[in-house]
Amino acid sequence: MGLRIIGSGFGRTGTMSTKMALEQLGLGPCHHMVEVMGNPAQPAHWAALAAGEEVDWAMVFDGYSSQVDFPGASVWHQLSIAFPDAKVIHTERPEEEWWASYSATIGKFFEHRKSLDLPPPIAAVFDTMDTLLLRGVFGGLDRDRSIAAYRRNNDKVRATIPGERLLVFSPADGWEPLCRFLDLPVPKGDFPRSNAREEFWQLFGGEPAVA
Repeated sequence: MGLRIIGSGFGRTGTMSTKMALEQLGLGPCHHMVEVMGNPAQPAHWAALAAGEEVDWAMVFDGYSSQVDFPGASVWHQLSIAFPDAKVIHTERPEEEWWASYSATIGKFFEHRKSLDLPPPIAAVFDTMDTLLLRGVFGGLDRDRSIAAYRRNNDKVRATIPGERLLVFSPADGWEPLCRFLDLPVPKGDFPRSNAREEFWQLFGGEPAVA
């Protein structure tokens, strides 16, 4: 089938809401970090990538029509080459807003994940993500490095993907620009909203208490 949509935006830019919207538009299943956690076939692909092995992107995304969020967003450039007919949706928000959300969720998770009671398969997934994301994308957990990585990714997407293939998007924009870009009718009802801070931590049994 091959990917029809590639998501290049970092986690905490509305990726879960965008996933839900794409699936509502018939462009699912949509790959997202929750798929790596929930699909038993997924972790081995990303572990191979973290180990420096070449992966077959068609096999990695077999069964998926679209992709948003990490870990796919960390390899969006490779995916844009592997799937040349796919359109690119770049979810983005102001960098200070992004940092406030990221530092309270993904960043905090990586900082404290060893103290969380994660099932061994999920813990192994995030050992892989530590290599791919924390070291590979961000280079650390501190604010300056994280924002620099975020800004660098936003700039690279704009510089690399031709305008006719790219939509810079926020779920706050609603259905209109997304459906216009995809040449699809606008659904009735509100744009999906999901993945608040509380919902993020529910995936891991609750937010860790930090003294």
